[in-house]
Amino acid sequence: MCMEDKPTTAKVGMNVKLCRTKLKLTQEELAFRAGVSRNMLSNIERGIQSPTVETLAALADVLQIDLYKLFIFED
Repeated sequence: MCMEDKPTTAKVGMNVKLCRTKLKLTQEELAFRAGVSRNMLSNIERGIQSPTVETLAALADVLQIDLYKLFIFED
């Protein structure tokens, strides 16, 4: 499946990446702090892999944002 097949997954991944770059974290740093592999984080950010709620909660915690903010999409 490509990103066009999973638009919500892709948008959530884009939000994770935007928040990560705002905090000037590398994928390696965020992945380590959230307890996931760098490969998984890369797949999430590219919209290839749908993260679990637990994974999203861990990412949001490290990114210092409320979980729901990962689901706010701007057109």
